[in-house]
Amino acid sequence: MAMTINADECISCGACEPDCPTDSISSGLLAYEIDASTCTECEGELDAPNCAEQCPIDECITQLV
Repeated sequence: MAMTINADECISCGACEPDCPTDSISSGLLAYEIDASTCTECEGELDAPNCAEQCPIDECITQLV
């Protein structure tokens, strides 16, 4: 699976981007975006998805369904 950023909730603070181990996060037109083809949910790297841990907005970053 992969993580996704809710563009309506994202405040474009950039907290999620620098520590992504797969460099899957980038600044989009309206909000930050996660490339689902490279996102691993930090599996094998960290205990939990780091982007969600770093995000100051609850439920802005969730698992892609």
